[in-house]
Amino acid sequence: MLSLIFVKWFSTTLVVVCVSLAAVRLGPKIGGVLAGTPIVLGPGYFFMIREQSDPFVADAALGSLHAMLATLIFCLSYVLLAKRLGAVVSVACSALIWILAASIADQLPGGVFFALALFGVTLLFSRFYINSIGLSSKAVSAPVRWGDLLIRGVLAGAVVCLATILLVNFDPAISGIVLSFPIGMLTIALTLHQRYGVEVARVTLANTQLGMLSLVAFSTVLGLSVKVVPGSLAFFFSLAMSIFVSVLLWVFSSFVSGRRVF
Repeated sequence: MLSLIFVKWFSTTLVVVCVSLAAVRLGPKIGGVLAGTPIVLGPGYFFMIREQSDPFVADAALGSLHAMLATLIFCLSYVLLAKRLGAVVSVACSALIWILAASIADQLPGGVFFALALFGVTLLFSRFYINSIGLSSKAVSAPVRWGDLLIRGVLAGAVVCLATILLVNFDPAISGIVLSFPIGMLTIALTLHQRYGVEVARVTLANTQLGMLSLVAFSTVLGLSVKVVPGSLAFFFSLAMSIFVSVLLWVFSSFVSGRRVF
């Protein structure tokens, strides 16, 4: 058991650190695509597919899809709270709101398509609000530190171990929800808020919402395809769709930026 935990923890940490570092070092074109890949969901479901039944994985993927809705609310909550509260309090409150939202979302009726529709409506509302206060139009940048990447990777590894080892005897949807806990967004918000100020953190969190579409694509394709094709093939399809959506998002953002310039 301990060796399995170590392998999962170490491999997830390595994936998160390497992909995050590559996203910074390779420039905005390739980096933007890599940043949108499921660097936590990917390792988590890779292990889950090898160890659990297809129905378990399908239910977990639906749980992850429900958790994406909670993550949208997490981002919006932080944007609203950060200007009035300190870094730790605003992040902690947003995390508690995520837990509440994820618990409610897990009880929603319907399957993948209803979850997708609800996510889409929530995303449109959130983007409308963020655009109305001018956050999404602000450009910010902050250097990446090795310590931050390592902490993010270690915490992501802990989430994967929790979801794929300790919670597999419970409802599979709970494993999927825990696997989708926004540990990366939480650590980014906390470190940016403390080092570079509240506005940098608020803008960064606001701009992560569209990038979540690649994670939604991953969870959706996995939840649907694992019922009809072998798990390894379903994982490949899901990862490919996630990367495809990331590329589309990068092309769209480049087009919008180009129109602003010219």
